[in-house]
Amino acid sequence: MVVVPLSKPDYESAMTPEAEKSESMNWIGFAAGGTLVAAGLLLLVGERRAGMVAAASGTALAMLNEKETLLSWWNAMPGYIEQVQRVLNQVQTTVDDVDAKREALHRVLAR
Repeated sequence: MVVVPLSKPDYESAMTPEAEKSESMNWIGFAAGGTLVAAGLLLLVGERRAGMVAAASGTALAMLNEKETLLSWWNAMPGYIEQVQRVLNQVQTTVDDVDAKREALHRVLAR
């Protein structure tokens, strides 16, 4: 009787390290999601105050979990505010022009 050693296939050894490197559970994400689901249920049931408190808590947990995204939004905010200010200035200029033309047309028609 001959004993033949059995070797592991290459694909099996490649899968083992990946299984060991599994990510840790994202407990803050789970807590945020659960809190938001509970808030939705409370709002559906009619408990507005408790639902709003739970929604605020879930949102705070979600933002705590996404620090980098929140920081990038915070840094981009001044640029968006400047764009909105420019648009509002353009709208104000247009409204002033329309008002001046309305007054001129009113004077012409009043004669």
